[in-house]
This record gives sequence, C-alpha cells and structure tokens, in this order.
Amino acid sequence: MPRPKRFRRILNIPKVTYFKPAGIPINRLEQIKLDFSELEAIRLKDHERLEQIECAKRMEISQSTFHRILLEARTKIADSLINGKAIKIEKEL
Repeated sequence: MPRPKRFRRILNIPKVTYFKPAGIPINRLEQIKLDFSELEAIRLKDHERLEQIECAKRMEISQSTFHRILLEARTKIADSLINGKAIKIEKEL
C-alpha cells in the first residue's frame, strides 16, 4: 500500500489556469496538466529565486520531494513550449 500523500502548502492560487499557443484552435491542441504544487515549486524557485531548502520549508515538504516536484514541473513546461501544447493548471487530486 503506498504512503499517503503529504499535504503541500500552496501560498499562491493562480487566477489564470489555462495557457495555449496563439493561432491554434483548442480542439487541435494536446494538453499538459500542471498541478498547483508544481506551479508553486516553479514560483518559489524560478520566480522568487529562493534556494531549494527555503522552497521546501515554505511548502512544508522535504528537499528531495521539492526537487522531484520541480523537475516534473520543468519537464512539463518544456514539453509544452517545445511541442506547442496547452497547459492546464489544476488542483491535484
């Protein structure tokens, strides 16, 4: 049985939750789902420019968990930008 998912503190709920390439109809786009914890990791590390230790403390998770979340978020965003996919930001289940 897997461990229960630990609560991740999210300080910034996004107002905009969908991004898509210009000029391509939505029905022709593949969509990438980015959850709130992944967006928060990007916000803290890349926008706020905090060290990973501080980011992990703010999200109330371990540094290794923060690193995995950040890596997954960056991979999804890079895939979306390079391959012209839409990004949907949503609350994790």
